[in-house]
Amino acid sequence: MKNIFRKLSLYSVALATVSFGSCSLEEYNPAGFTKENLATSIEGYETLINQCYFAMERYFYGTDSWMSLTEGDSDLWTYQANQSTSYTQWFWFFAGASANTTYTNNWWNGTYDGVGSCNEAIALAGNAPYKTEAERNAKVAEARFLRAIYYFNAVEQFGGVVMLTEPETTVNYTPQRTDPMTIYKEVIIPDLEFAAEWLTVGTDATTTTPTKKAALGFLAKACLQTYEYGSEEYLQKALDTAKELIADCEAGGGKYNTHMYPTYEEVFKEANNWENKEALWKHRWYAGADGHGSSNGNYKLNRNNEYFLCNVNKFGAREDNQETRLTWEGCISGIFMPTQHLLNLYVQNDGTLDPRFHSSFTTEWNANKDYTWDASAVNMYDKDASVVGQSLKKGDLSIKFIMPQDAEYTQEKANRHTSDYLLIAYEDVYNDGERNVNMQYKGTENQFRYFYPSLNKHNSSRYYVANASKKRNGNLNATFMMRMAEVYLIAAEADIYVNGGTNAMGYINKVRTRAGATPLTGTATVRTVLDERGRELCGEYCRFYDLKRTGMFKNKNYLEETHPDLAQFFDPNYALRPISTTFTATITNGAEFQNPGY
Repeated sequence: MKNIFRKLSLYSVALATVSFGSCSLEEYNPAGFTKENLATSIEGYETLINQCYFAMERYFYGTDSWMSLTEGDSDLWTYQANQSTSYTQWFWFFAGASANTTYTNNWWNGTYDGVGSCNEAIALAGNAPYKTEAERNAKVAEARFLRAIYYFNAVEQFGGVVMLTEPETTVNYTPQRTDPMTIYKEVIIPDLEFAAEWLTVGTDATTTTPTKKAALGFLAKACLQTYEYGSEEYLQKALDTAKELIADCEAGGGKYNTHMYPTYEEVFKEANNWENKEALWKHRWYAGADGHGSSNGNYKLNRNNEYFLCNVNKFGAREDNQETRLTWEGCISGIFMPTQHLLNLYVQNDGTLDPRFHSSFTTEWNANKDYTWDASAVNMYDKDASVVGQSLKKGDLSIKFIMPQDAEYTQEKANRHTSDYLLIAYEDVYNDGERNVNMQYKGTENQFRYFYPSLNKHNSSRYYVANASKKRNGNLNATFMMRMAEVYLIAAEADIYVNGGTNAMGYINKVRTRAGATPLTGTATVRTVLDERGRELCGEYCRFYDLKRTGMFKNKNYLEETHPDLAQFFDPNYALRPISTTFTATITNGAEFQNPGY
């Protein structure tokens, strides 16, 4: 490898654009510094390992838009108030306009920034003076686990990508794409198998550092995902690996430290955010003033907590202020609005609501300022004239969304014109007949559509704001990349493919019973699993991949049934994201490198 002197905390994005992350440039190096030399001490080598994480936390999980690539453009979400804005590239396949071929630039560069770091760490492992091969392999396993995750996401977002497994020493201006199954066979699955063998078991306090259960969980996930490509080769492995984790979980977690909380509510409870037993892999952020430093240099650390809240501040009894922003519920309006399909997934066969609905979604908000109704607001929200002059005090109920399955729905709906708080009935926002959002209300713009059930899985009470008088620092700001409940649903789907679903419903009902939902009966189908994954895992980086794997993404009838606004812009090419023109304009074969349809 040619010598290079660079700050180790940040790879050059520009370099990643041209040379996929880790190739180096000829530079005069008066200090004689090389990464080979750095790797000759354990401390130096582990600096190289740490570098493998940078792109993961800077560009992927918990960042400002990775959620859009894994949950957006799916049947579960539309943009806030169902509006058509620049965000439709994330929610409505670019709304039928010319596809933006630069918005994926950060993720493309981040992938090869991360892959390059992993390749260097793997290649230089022999230089580090570990006392045993087991110690050395445990560190290499971190790099290989991360490399597998980078490639897994790259393949599922972009399709065939450039497969690099060694540090690059030259700049290649004519890169060639490798088909997804080859990358699964030669990199993703072998890397996860190595990681599963050599990573440590870890504890509940383990954070970004992956453990055996993380490697096994993602191995099962990756093996199942290969079904998307018409392969059955790894389905038995997906099932066997999932069953291995399930067996450990149900035996008390003695082998891999796997757990499921007794109740669904405990999974996302504030007290369990930092050291979550159910998480197979999670990332925790430290705010800048708590002595640890910001792990990704971003004052707003885990950004997911601000992406799902409806625009509660649109109502006069609410305002965006520092005091409220720093609470567990937060205050910043988001961009993800649940579709009718997602909400209706929680309606059980007996007409009741799955208990996970009210655990997963916030539907009531208290006033955070004193407020008095005036004639303008009364008119806007279709209140009776008698409401003019009525007041709400700070802390009073100010906004409430009610579902038809709620016990008091009929009575509360009847009183919504005279209540002193803003009451929104499901039918004010959603139109079951058209499976769509009501954009009009009595001939004018529907103001109610700005208020809807808001996913609360990513709430955080340690949200760091640079200029806040009350900085919340410390240990409650984590996001989960995968958790144990998903393993049961992986087992169910794999069992359908391998055994015709003999045991699939049993795995599904383990998840449902834990949640207090009514057990399902009959024979499970892929659609049964897909619907259950929507209920259990919405907002957890899964849905775009789920639709691709099960074939629903290219099934226009399915999209017309579940998300008609999305279906009208359907194009099967959109199963892959556009590769940034920042990259394709740099290489000599850019035209042929781009994905079809862009």
